Amino acid sequence: MLFSLLRPLLYRLDPESAHGLAIRTLKLLPAGASSAPEPGGPLATEVAGLDFPNPLGMAAGFDKDGEVPDGLLRLGFGFAEVGSITPLPQPGNPRPRLFRLTEDRAVINRMGFNNGGAEAAAKRLAARRGRGGIVGINIGANKDSADRIADYALMARVMAPLASYLAVNISSPNTPGLRALQDESALTGLLDAVLAARAEVCADGGPPVFLKVAPDLEPADIDAIARIAIDKGLGALIVSNTTVSRPPLASRHRDETGGLSGAPLRDLAQQRLRDFRSATGGAIPLVGVGGIASAEDAWARIRAGASLVQLYSAMVYEGPGIARRIVRGLETLMRRDGFASIAEAVGSERP
Repeated sequence: MLFSLLRPLLYRLDPESAHGLAIRTLKLLPAGASSAPEPGGPLATEVAGLDFPNPLGMAAGFDKDGEVPDGLLRLGFGFAEVGSITPLPQPGNPRPRLFRLTEDRAVINRMGFNNGGAEAAAKRLAARRGRGGIVGINIGANKDSADRIADYALMARVMAPLASYLAVNISSPNTPGLRALQDESALTGLLDAVLAARAEVCADGGPPVFLKVAPDLEPADIDAIARIAIDKGLGALIVSNTTVSRPPLASRHRDETGGLSGAPLRDLAQQRLRDFRSATGGAIPLVGVGGIASAEDAWARIRAGASLVQLYSAMVYEGPGIARRIVRGLETLMRRDGFASIAEAVGSERP
C-alpha cells in the first residue's frame, strides 16, 4: 500500500536515481535473520547442495556491489544474487542507460557492468559472514580487459570463499563481445579456468558454479551449452538474461539499445527454459528468470523445469512486497495442484 502511494513520486525520478534510493532504503533495514521461511518449510528445496528456504530469488543487477543482500533476504526472498562484479571498478556506459517502459511493464538497460570492483565488494561480503542466508555472487569481466577468461578466474579466486554459489555471467548484451564466450570452445576454456581457480582457494571443493545464459540462442548453442554444463559438473544454469530482441512495444523508449527485461521477456524466457530442460534431460538444475511478476508466473516456470526462479524488473512496478506475495502464492498453488514439495513440481508441466 505504501509503495502504491509513493510510486508516482518515485516515477518522477529517473530510473537510476530511483534505484539508488531503493538501495539506500534497504541499507536502513537492521541486519539479522532473513524473513524468508526457515529451511524445512513447505517451500524449502535443495539445489546444488544448498538448502533454499523458498525458490524465489532476487536476480543479479539489482545489488551490483553487494551492498544489501541481507536487506533483500529480509524482504522474503529465499536467496539473493549480487553483482555483476568485475576485477577492477568501472563506470559502465554513459547515462541515461536505464529506461522504464511503463506501458509495457518492462525495462531496457545498457548499464555495462558498472560496479566498484572486486576489492570493495569482497570487503563488504566478508563482513556479513555468519549472518546466514544464501547469497550468490555474479562475476563478470572488465570491458577493456585484454584477457576476459583471466578476469573470470581472478573473480572466482576472490569470491569463491565468500559465496554460497558463483554465477558466471557471459550473457550480458551490454559488454561488447561478452556473449561470444557462450561459443562452445570459448565456454569450455572459460569454465575450466573458473573451476581451477575455485579449487585453488577452496580445499572443500568450494561453492557450486552456476552459468547465466542469454535467451537469444540458437538450438545448436543450447545443445552445446547443456552438454558442457553437464560435463563440467556445474551446479545450475540460469535461464536467462535480458534479450536484444524487440517484440512489439508501446513505450516511447522501445527503440533504446540494451537488454530488454520484464513482461515482454516472459514468453521467450519460458520457452528457452523448456529448451534447456529438453536439452539437459533434467540432469542439471535450472533457474528460471525473465518476466516473472506473479506467483502464477513463477509456478509456470517451475512446472516447466525450473528448480529456482528469480526476478528483478517486476519489483520496479510491484514494489518491495512482491517477494512475500509470490511466496505466499506459490504455497497456495503447490497445494492446489497436489504437490508436497517444490522439487516434486519441477518439470511436471504436461507437453
